Amino acid sequence: MAEVTRVPLKPISRGSLLMLVLGILIGIGLSAAYAYLTVPRVSVSTLTAGSGDHPKKDDVVFVRYTGKLKDGTVFDKSQDLPLPIPGVVPEGYPLQLEGMIPGFRDAVLKMQKGGKYTVKIPSEMAYGASPPPGSPIPANADLTFEIELVDFMPMAEAEQRFQQLQKMVMEQQGGAGAAAPAPAPAPAPGTTN
Repeated sequence: MAEVTRVPLKPISRGSLLMLVLGILIGIGLSAAYAYLTVPRVSVSTLTAGSGDHPKKDDVVFVRYTGKLKDGTVFDKSQDLPLPIPGVVPEGYPLQLEGMIPGFRDAVLKMQKGGKYTVKIPSEMAYGASPPPGSPIPANADLTFEIELVDFMPMAEAEQRFQQLQKMVMEQQGGAGAAAPAPAPAPAPGTTN
């Protein structure tokens, strides 16, 4: 049998071990800083401060908004519902936050009722390379929105209010004819209205 030659290893000095650990920590810190700085983020600037709570991700929000491309071209603008009824349906345009592009949803979650905001959404958090078919939004476009958060409420409450509105409309019409469907929450910004 062949004999294996043993080579004695010198122990690592405390100073070298400390330098190794510091080098690893610095490398992790630099990697985290790079990742933090390069991840696309939504920018929300407050024009007029709102008050109260913030919407939750499964709420229906009533907003007024204008969507613009980088060159200032308006690609979408909300229209108030023609039937705002105090105590039933608020002013503004209803949107389900669950159905919104990620950047729009994330921005609205930071807003407060009555506030007006400018929101800049990088393309990665908007439509990316696949904007809606027939949309004036080009692929990989960064978007800017001016948004006023008029009101918000849980989805169940919004459905109940729209049913109440539907009942009021039917009563005004004398109950004639079949029930008209309640208005559905609107599509995501950028789609054709």
